Amino acid sequence: MAEQPRIYTIKEVNRYIRMKLDSDALLSGLWLRGEISNFTHHSSGHMYFTLKDKDSRLKCIMFASHNSRLPFRPNNGTKVVASGNISVYERDGAYQFYITAMQPDGLGSLHLAYEQLKKKLDTEGLFAPERKRPVPAFPRGIAVVTSPTGAAVRDILTTLKRRFPSVPVLLVPVSVQGAQAAPSIVRAFELVRDAAEIDVLIIGRGGGSLEELWAFNEEAVARAIVASPVPVISAVGHETDYTIADFVADLRAATPTAAAELAVPHQAELRQQLTRHKQRMTQALQSQLRRGQERLARMQRATVLTQPHRALLEPVQRLDRATARMTAVLERRAGRGRERLLRAQSKLAAVHPGARLEQRAQAVAAVRRSLRVAMLGRLRDHRAAWSSAVRGLDALSPLKVMGRGYSLVYDEHGKRIIRSIKDVQPGDQLKVKITDGELDCQVWSMKGEHANDEQDG
Repeated sequence: MAEQPRIYTIKEVNRYIRMKLDSDALLSGLWLRGEISNFTHHSSGHMYFTLKDKDSRLKCIMFASHNSRLPFRPNNGTKVVASGNISVYERDGAYQFYITAMQPDGLGSLHLAYEQLKKKLDTEGLFAPERKRPVPAFPRGIAVVTSPTGAAVRDILTTLKRRFPSVPVLLVPVSVQGAQAAPSIVRAFELVRDAAEIDVLIIGRGGGSLEELWAFNEEAVARAIVASPVPVISAVGHETDYTIADFVADLRAATPTAAAELAVPHQAELRQQLTRHKQRMTQALQSQLRRGQERLARMQRATVLTQPHRALLEPVQRLDRATARMTAVLERRAGRGRERLLRAQSKLAAVHPGARLEQRAQAVAAVRRSLRVAMLGRLRDHRAAWSSAVRGLDALSPLKVMGRGYSLVYDEHGKRIIRSIKDVQPGDQLKVKITDGELDCQVWSMKGEHANDEQDG
């Protein structure tokens, strides 16, 4: 009989398809470009719409937790680049695109590249706080990698000179915009790597659009910052601008001026700090000196210095009392020792080996005497019993009986004693034992109470 096929529920099939889609790496973290249609912003906060292009369309949903961070308001007809994953809504058996991030198309390709590189470097751990290095408090030299023209370099150099004029500054001019900007910045990092006494590097430029700042989102620039042997301060764009360089740098500054302020301390502030430290140290030393003088004065007025003999009176009295207590203790201990010695001698005499041996020898002699007396008595008793037994055996001996004229009658084989005439028949052969021999006899006739008849023989 053929095996019956298993029958599945619709829910089981939809769940199986959902699990298959969820486990597909291609459909997870997917980027799509399309135009929004059938847009609905539900009262729950979720967004429902369709992404379409000239050839096809796809149902989409963007939950409130994700669309609350959108930098724009989607509408029907808006062209976007969206990121998310494909899955199945089990109840309806319909697959749809679950969107987690979305950007208007146009700048969307740059945003897509930015997000992909950001995710890659973050996965490698290049954004991790524990990888970041602290900026030295007093740098020996500072390298500035930026455009030689523009407000950024002027702000950085002016701030460094104003705050800490003694620190040497190495300006490495680079292109900060255009196709050659990223290679130019990478070469600058290679030059700084070989420079002596440079322990802080500032990289930056003024504000601009995403395209103008794009050199600082290049992977080569990010790798160069990570490979730098000295800490790097990033100061790219305005305070609201974030680039990949900001994430991989050891420290991010909101502006070029702020980068210079983070790189060096303020000379005037250092002077003020030194002045405050000097005042506190002076006050601390003066306070310590006053305490020392007061302590010296108290020591000079102390009785131990003015009347040293009085200081010995109390120790002498304590010594006398201690001597008396020690003598009493020693005497008590000696008395107890003598008592213990006498008790020990008495016990020792009681257990002395010579005395114990003598006692044991006397005990052994007494035991020997008792044993000898007991053995002799037992021997006499056994001899008497033996003699009595011999006399009894002699009295019961068949030979004694036969000596008085009696004899023993056996069957012809000499094995069975004949005790009654019932044990024989006329004609039986018998053996008769007498004192000095044995007779072979034959029964000719029998007389007695139990005889059947009489015969003469």
